[in-house]
Order: sequence, then structure tokens, then C-alpha cells
Amino acid sequence: MSLSLDPGPIVLLLVALALYARATVVLRRRGRPVPVAQQIAWYLGLLLLTVALVGPLDALASRLLSAHMAQHVLIADLAAPLMLIGLRTPVLLFFLPRPLLVTLARRRGLRRALTTLSRPLVAVPVYIATLYLWHLGVLFEAGLRNDVVHALQHASFMATSALVWWAPLEPQRARVGGELWKAGHVLAARLGGMMLGMAFLAMRAPAYGDFYGDAARAYGLTPLADQQIGGALMMVTDLLVMLAALAFFFWRASDDDAAAEASAADQPSAALVANR
Repeated sequence: MSLSLDPGPIVLLLVALALYARATVVLRRRGRPVPVAQQIAWYLGLLLLTVALVGPLDALASRLLSAHMAQHVLIADLAAPLMLIGLRTPVLLFFLPRPLLVTLARRRGLRRALTTLSRPLVAVPVYIATLYLWHLGVLFEAGLRNDVVHALQHASFMATSALVWWAPLEPQRARVGGELWKAGHVLAARLGGMMLGMAFLAMRAPAYGDFYGDAARAYGLTPLADQQIGGALMMVTDLLVMLAALAFFFWRASDDDAAAEASAADQPSAALVANR
């Protein structure tokens, strides 16, 4: 099966790769090497993005709805949070060239907009609304028929997913906090995607038959089975991501509580020693 050789995604992926490699080199020279696990998260996310946009999956997405849904899962559910983990401070401060970073930082309107959009009570509704709007028949098929609209669809999935994950992952901090509200935040976002997957499973007629028609039969599937595989893929991925995130945040909350208790216990001991 042929690869997708659209120069747009290839150039963007190469630029992202070069910017991250440059940032890690600069930080290492300054005596602040980026943890290996953090780099692995970034490069794994970039690899998943490459598979979604450049690999055979992109060509297959024009013939199978399940392949198209797999693209969305790789971009929004997996690549976005992994790359955000990889950008954790101090990489975040060195990822863009300094002149560009300073220019963006001085735009107060842009900073206010990003701060507002990344708030949990804003980011989750924006993400879910974007997800559902793009899966409406007219918009979804417009993306399938027009490369520019398709690129806009993928970019909006990536951007809104990053907004949702920004608050719980806090890439501007050196360490992820274990506040338990983050578990509810992740749960709300993932349930939105799961409900959409359930809708595709429950439908008794193909949602995008005007575009896909009977193309799935060439792969041994009925159009409805192809759609149901796509819906199941969305549901299972959201469930696994949700469970992993909940487990992590509950573990981190327990770890933070234990550290706080140990610190509180040490304070009276230090005071007694000082008073002797």
C-alpha cells in the first residue's frame, strides 16, 4: 500500500522534529539534560502523528471509515498528550526560537485567549463541540472531499486535545501535580468521545454512505461493520486512556499526600532540635 506524500504534513513533522532536537541539545549544553522518558514521550507522539498522516493509514482512510477514525484516535487521543508530556518545562521555554517566543509572549490578547481556552470548564466543552461538529455528515464529508478542510479538521482535533490536556498535565511546571480534580476533568473529556463512539456502534445505517458507499466490501466488510469497528475503536481507546490517566492522577495524589505528611512530621522534630 502506498504512502501519503503530501508535502504539507511531512514538512510540519520535520520542523517539529528539528525544533525538539534543537531544544534538547541547547538544554544539554546548559547543564539541564531532558529526561529520557520525556524525550521518548515526544518522539512516540511524533511517530504516531507520522503514522496517521504519512503512512498507509492516510490512503486507506479515503476508503474505510474505520481507518479514518483510527487517524483521529492517533492524532487527538494519543499523539497530542504524549507530545505535550514531551514539551514539559524547560523544553517548553526552548522549543521555539527566542525571537519568535518573545514576540508571542508579548501578545497579551493571545496569552489571555490561551489561558481562557485551557481552563477545564472551557476546554472540555470546546473539545467535545469540535469533535461532534466535525462528525456531522456535511462537515465530515467536506473534509474527505477537500484536502484543505481535511487538514483543518486534523489541526483542530490536535489543538483542542492539547487544550484539554494542558490543565491536568501542566507542561509549564517541572512536575505534574496530583490534584484529584484532574481525574474528573479527564473523565469528562473522554466520556464525550466514548458517547460518539457508542453512537456509531448503535446506528443501523452507514453515517457517511454518500462518500464511502460500498468501498468497505473490497476489504471483506460491510459498510455498517466498517462503521462499527470505527466506533468501537473510539470507545476502547477513550476507555484505556481514561483508566490510565485516572490511575496516574490517583497515584500522584497519594504520592503528594505522603510527601506532605512526611514534611509536616519533620517540622515539629526540627523545631524541637532548634529549641534545645
